[in-house]
Amino acid sequence: MSTQSSQTMSIDSLQSAKEAEDRALRDQRHDRWFRNSMFGAAVLVLLLLAGVAGSTLWGGSLAFTTFGLDFLTSTKWDAVNNQFGALVPIYGTLVTSFLALLIAVPVSFGIAIFLTELAPTWLRMPVAAAVELLAGIPSIIYGMWGLFIFGPFMAEHLAPGINDYLGALPLIGGLFQGPPLGIGMLSAGIVLAIMIIPFITSVMNEVFHSVPTTLKESAYALGNTTWEVVWDIVLPYTRSAVVGGIFLGLGRALGETMAVTFVLGNSQQFSASLMMPSSSIASVIANEFSEAYTDLHRSSLIALGFLLFVVTFVVLAAARLMLLRLSKKEGL
Repeated sequence: MSTQSSQTMSIDSLQSAKEAEDRALRDQRHDRWFRNSMFGAAVLVLLLLAGVAGSTLWGGSLAFTTFGLDFLTSTKWDAVNNQFGALVPIYGTLVTSFLALLIAVPVSFGIAIFLTELAPTWLRMPVAAAVELLAGIPSIIYGMWGLFIFGPFMAEHLAPGINDYLGALPLIGGLFQGPPLGIGMLSAGIVLAIMIIPFITSVMNEVFHSVPTTLKESAYALGNTTWEVVWDIVLPYTRSAVVGGIFLGLGRALGETMAVTFVLGNSQQFSASLMMPSSSIASVIANEFSEAYTDLHRSSLIALGFLLFVVTFVVLAAARLMLLRLSKKEGL
């Protein structure tokens, strides 16, 4: 009996060892498959990025070889005579985006601080819901509102005062001089600011909520005011995430098409005045691509798309480098 029992135990032990070995091999196969799948997904993203850049560069090669560096520095955009320069769309894109950022960042910061530090409980949820609702409105609605509501209001009520007061300032007065058209770079910048405020506010609101309550309560217990707590505790703790949210809004503004197309004016004339119409890279592509019958015209529009890709990539890369530097300073 003892011999049979020991044999049975040996067989069971061998079977258990075999099952454990099979299970380990199966787990290794699954883990290898999982790792390869994740690696493939990462490679796919890089291939898509390279494919977009390469295809737009190839599509715009005719424009780049025909005009050379003049394509980047020329203000002439004449489809009839096949003369194309990207300076005006590039200028309009950058100016409207940075105007939007200049307006949106302080407003978003104020809303986020109000929601996290000052708002009573009964008001916090409605304001947060309104911010989320603004983020969900399609861009074409913002464009129509800007053209039919804000544009006339700008022309009748705001533009005359801007011309009279800001236009008379030394050095920067030329930026605010121009006819009260209601459309232009300033109007487009304001509409873009309204569009990106919800995105920046949402990021700031989330990261401000991540600050440990004990830190803020300790600061208040020491007699600090709300502003001192925000400036000395909240902002240093969330600096990297706040910068990331700001650049997220900038990236959103750089690529906006429909809203800018409605209110920017779609003019190819270069003007330093913010009151004058201009064009952006995205609006030129949207307006003219379906009517680009010559190869050079079509290639110039694709080249504009490549330039927009490069500008966006540079902005996001700069944001990434800034975040890395901030992380090193914070010892993360």
